[in-house]
Amino acid sequence: QVQLVESGGGLVQPGGSLRLSCAASGSIFSIYFMGWYRQAPGKQRELVALMTSSGSTTNYTDSVKGRFTISRDNAKNTVYLQMNSLKPEDTAVYYCYADILRTDKRLYDYWGKGTQVTVSS
Repeated sequence: QVQLVESGGGLVQPGGSLRLSCAASGSIFSIYFMGWYRQAPGKQRELVALMTSSGSTTNYTDSVKGRFTISRDNAKNTVYLQMNSLKPEDTAVYYCYADILRTDKRLYDYWGKGTQVTVSS
């Protein structure tokens, strides 16, 4: 079994910062893409940021470019999302995503349960 566990969400004022973490554990052989999606009330889930295993390629949705930074610690199977200059429109449930090759050599997409980020004064 493989699981992703997020942490770091919460309530923050506009202009503030939060750092999300997501640790993958279980029968992991290797992890390819890791990243973050979010879903606001009444909206579809959208990609926020994604990073390859080497870190050589990152992809951000336009609305967070210059404010959010994704990073990975492959030794810890962990991905981070540093969120600065937060805006009310960043309010959403943030989901960790990972593309994992398990020890049984099967490749699956995995999702965390989500962590709430609320930006409000």
